[in-house]
Amino acid sequence: MSPPGYARLDEDDVRVRPGRGSRPRTRRRPAHSSAVEGFVTSVDRGRYGCMTDGRLIVAMKARELGRGSVVVGDRVALTGDTSGAEGTLARIVRVEPRTSALRRSADDTDPAEQIIVANADQLVIVCSLASPPPRLRFVDRCLVAAYDAGLDPLLLLTKADLASPRRVRAFYRPLGLPMLTTRRPLPPRTLARVRNVLTGRISVLIGQSGVGKSTLVNTLVPEASRSVGTVNPVTGRGRHTSSSAVALPLGEGWLIDTPGLRGFGLGHVSAERIVEAFGDLAEGTVSCPPGCDHLSAGCALDEWAREHHAEARLDSLRRLLRSLQGTSPD
Repeated sequence: MSPPGYARLDEDDVRVRPGRGSRPRTRRRPAHSSAVEGFVTSVDRGRYGCMTDGRLIVAMKARELGRGSVVVGDRVALTGDTSGAEGTLARIVRVEPRTSALRRSADDTDPAEQIIVANADQLVIVCSLASPPPRLRFVDRCLVAAYDAGLDPLLLLTKADLASPRRVRAFYRPLGLPMLTTRRPLPPRTLARVRNVLTGRISVLIGQSGVGKSTLVNTLVPEASRSVGTVNPVTGRGRHTSSSAVALPLGEGWLIDTPGLRGFGLGHVSAERIVEAFGDLAEGTVSCPPGCDHLSAGCALDEWAREHHAEARLDSLRRLLRSLQGTSPD
């Protein structure tokens, strides 16, 4: 019996204010059916340059995309102000599935990967023949990354006016690797050949600083105005003249210029995939014992490499494998 002066109450008379977390949530996201398709051409401090229907749109990433990165080469869906007018800002609301992703890691013992470029189909490895001298171990790393990403590799040798390409071409000939050689000034016929292998494709240019990447880009796409640096005559090292990747229209395709790199970590690539990238040594691995790591005694590659004069290629493979184990810097 209730005390005098108090009304009888039951649970239906008690009102509880729902907390913030008690509302039903859904994983469904807006469909954005009217979104405009775009191609990411540049990334700069949270702002993304996107090309669509011949106009450049500046966009930011929608919060609903989370922490996933958007990189040059991505195909995206855009909403908001997609006029491209000065001062306007669109939103990237969706990143379409990638057909390829060129990756690298900080070093060979770090499995965390960074995507450099998405949706490319050709990797153009730029290597100078002099000033700076050719660094073939860097080229080998780029080849591994290309094969791992499913990209067609092309070796572009520059500065043939300063040194002969004969030794480098002979080194990679067993791979069946397509190669082009350029000199300064660039003859019209050579320029036409370079354009021909890039036409209709999404090509990524990659190389160390000072190899002539920016000079080549400015020749192919004069309006690009990529800054050109010099090479230190003492160290043979170039200055980083490009600070970020950028995609430039080239005929029916795209040419993606990347910053000059000093290293290319392969911590995200398995040892098996690295061995597969050295296709010119594949015949020699047939006689290897089961589970051979190609580093220990008894590896059949030792004798095979001596017979086929491939000691240098085997040394390059083993340096990569040891670096992957953290036992020897490459």
